Amino acid sequence: MESKFKKFISYYRPYRGTFLADLVCAFTAAGISLAFPLIIRYITKDVLGTGAASAAGSIWQLALVMIGMVIVEYLCNYYITTCGHVMGARMEYDLRNEIFNHLQKLSFNYYDNQKTGQIMSRITNDLFDITELYHHGPEDLLISLTKLIGSFCILYQLNLWLTLVVFAFIPPMGLFAYYYNRQMRKAFRKNREKIAEINAGTEESISGVRVVKSFANEDLELEKFRENNQRFVETKKNSYRYMGRYNSGINAFSSMIYVMLVVAAALFISHGRINPVDLLTFLLYINVFLEPIKKLINFGEQFQNGISGFDRFYEILSIVPDIADTKKAVTLTQVKGDIEFQNVSFRYRENSTEVLSEINLKVKAGEYIALVGPSGVGKTTLCSLIPRFYEVSTGAIRLDGRDIRELKLQSLRRNIGIVQQDVYLFAGSVLENIRYGKPEASVEEVITAAKNANAHDFIMSLPEGYETDIGQRGVKLSGGQKQRLSIARVFLKNPPVLIFDEATSALDNESEKVVQDSLEALAWGRTTFVIAHRLSTIRKARRILVLTAQGIAEEGDHQSLLDKDGLYAQLYKMQFK
Repeated sequence: MESKFKKFISYYRPYRGTFLADLVCAFTAAGISLAFPLIIRYITKDVLGTGAASAAGSIWQLALVMIGMVIVEYLCNYYITTCGHVMGARMEYDLRNEIFNHLQKLSFNYYDNQKTGQIMSRITNDLFDITELYHHGPEDLLISLTKLIGSFCILYQLNLWLTLVVFAFIPPMGLFAYYYNRQMRKAFRKNREKIAEINAGTEESISGVRVVKSFANEDLELEKFRENNQRFVETKKNSYRYMGRYNSGINAFSSMIYVMLVVAAALFISHGRINPVDLLTFLLYINVFLEPIKKLINFGEQFQNGISGFDRFYEILSIVPDIADTKKAVTLTQVKGDIEFQNVSFRYRENSTEVLSEINLKVKAGEYIALVGPSGVGKTTLCSLIPRFYEVSTGAIRLDGRDIRELKLQSLRRNIGIVQQDVYLFAGSVLENIRYGKPEASVEEVITAAKNANAHDFIMSLPEGYETDIGQRGVKLSGGQKQRLSIARVFLKNPPVLIFDEATSALDNESEKVVQDSLEALAWGRTTFVIAHRLSTIRKARRILVLTAQGIAEEGDHQSLLDKDGLYAQLYKMQFK
């Protein structure tokens, strides 16, 4: 809890000057509002009794003083509203940068168990409420405390007994507020969880809109959305019940103060213990006293929104990346591409079944390795261990004789190119997507990479060539075109190690031939791992590994494996019978 509090406070450090100025302005504005009733009391009690001539002069002087106070109050409130909000926006910027940076460090294991919409909710909705608390929370508290303490001191000077009547309600109000604040915090946290579920469902439905429409399942998606939305409404109802009791209770306490004050004042006046002028001042200060209480009502909701959001924010920051650079990690230079698996075993979670067991494999620099085998035996997982998307459970993987855990992640991954079956292209132009492989590349380098990937001709046939917008995830391109752009991206990256993960399995025969030629051109002279679904694409491979749940079952070229009449031959016959 202490570390969470320190983390919460730490975001004020870069803006200490603005924050302190904001509090000074809040304190000044609160002080001015406390001073006005005293001036009115002075005019009513002292100035008006001095005679018309002298009273007029004093009143004009006091009027100028009050106008000056109004100007100062205006400037203070202006600073709070403008500079204070800008400080909040900058803090939100810092929070969002930090959480996004942390998310980039988390491995595939984290994303395998999370929904994109829920993560988005934490980056948007939660952070907005946190920064509202950062900005408004301290100033609202300071204004409220200043007015409460100041009004108490002034009321005490006016009439001790009336003051005690008023402040007798403070302890029960405090206990009441504490209890319902705790209940609201739980309720608001559930609200956030439910809105995150709505975001996750919406993101999933929109991303898969083509599948939804192809199955004519719009009504099904609408029903799922309605169910999530209804659950959110139910949690909102619960939170509003607590909020209603809280607000109504505080307002009831405020009304009771007025009732008891009127009764007590009537008794005191009847016994001559208070004069009408002091009673008027007292009533004016009761308004000053009740205003911060109403502000605290709003602060209660704001506080619970902000703190529940920060709890969820802190949860993500508390997740320690399971794959990270060690202190002694070194940067890769002059990579040859020799790769060795030494007794490598892997499981996704502790106590789960091993996906890979005791894998031993040596691959020389520039060698072309094809991986085949039944679905689910760990072909993709084995290749995902090389760039450390997942960490080996036991054993070691070596690149040019060095354990990859001793290498800096960024430099390791910069030397590995991956072409996947499910191509991910970003919204934007063709040029931007190819350049993703090397952000600083010139247009000439991009065009050369596209030519090497057999993509230049089709790109030039697009309406705006390399500047053509390809839509979300490249929706305006065919499967073969998207795959060739992803290959061009890797050509531009120019890595010494390549991984092709069933890169042509989803393509038609014509597209497959073009993409296959591009892949072979890309693989020339590089250490290459090919995960093959279509065995026809790896007939020319000099080294084919047949993977099973027990490890590498067979090894050889296409013809020698057929001659063995083992698992590879069975798989081949199944495809071409």
